Amino acid sequence: MSEAWKDRLDGVTTFVQVVEAGGFAPAAERLNLTRSAVGKAIARLEARLGVRLIHRSTRSQTLTAEGQAYYERCLRALAELDAAEADLDSGRIEPSGRLRVSVPEAFGHFCVAPVLLDLVRRHPGLQIDLSFSDRYVDLIEEGFDLAIRIGELHDSGTLVARRLGTQHTAIGASPAYLARHGTPSSLEELEGHVGIAYSRAGHPAPWDASATDTRVRPVNLRSQVSMDDIQAIAAAAVDGFGLAWLPCWLLTRYVKSGELVAVLDSHRVRSQDIHAVWPQVRHLRGRTRVAIDALVAQIPALIGD
Repeated sequence: MSEAWKDRLDGVTTFVQVVEAGGFAPAAERLNLTRSAVGKAIARLEARLGVRLIHRSTRSQTLTAEGQAYYERCLRALAELDAAEADLDSGRIEPSGRLRVSVPEAFGHFCVAPVLLDLVRRHPGLQIDLSFSDRYVDLIEEGFDLAIRIGELHDSGTLVARRLGTQHTAIGASPAYLARHGTPSSLEELEGHVGIAYSRAGHPAPWDASATDTRVRPVNLRSQVSMDDIQAIAAAAVDGFGLAWLPCWLLTRYVKSGELVAVLDSHRVRSQDIHAVWPQVRHLRGRTRVAIDALVAQIPALIGD
């Protein structure tokens, strides 16, 4: 490819990223470039086209009318290129290329990472970029190819989902805590205990459990400690800070070591579905498909589903 054509394609890609990211700085971060390099690429593109595409101010960048029209044409052209690559990719036996995946922190470490690392081991041309965060990421806005979601799906209109299994949860505590405070055997007895709360942005997640009449109702516990990390909650429970509401795939590890004791059966505590989700595309690339298939095949055994 000639340098002129390469510059044209690079300029188009940079322009689209600036529009979708909402500015030069976030686009530079996505593209792993400096803000100055992004600005120069846009300036070269505007000079070649002979029009101003983006209004610049100290606080924001907005599209001109010509920029909006050009952006829409660029999207269609890039979509055709994606479709062509996907058609070629679907014929490959060996998956290759970079796959960006967002995973919940603890679940990602214990359950997803082993599956995807094994995939990389078996496919040397595949590159996996794993991001560990309990934050609800915007796949399209932040450029992720795939994400793992636990619980209710909120953006199913723009995403495709495939179920990986069910995360069963249970309540556990350290033997020392139970020796001091007793072992609760009912939901009513739970409410006299101290719980370690899972909290996001200052909002503790409710403890909902099934009563003997199968109705789900909240359980109110006193809480001295709240955290936004499941692994840290498990560690605090081991140290005797109270009861912990944990996924069974994590609690089981501590039960086997004797550090925690399961207090109530998992069928009394709510469960959540686990899904792999990805943006709606005309053609799913081979590297995404092989990762989804591996997760579907292996995650149920890892979570005891």
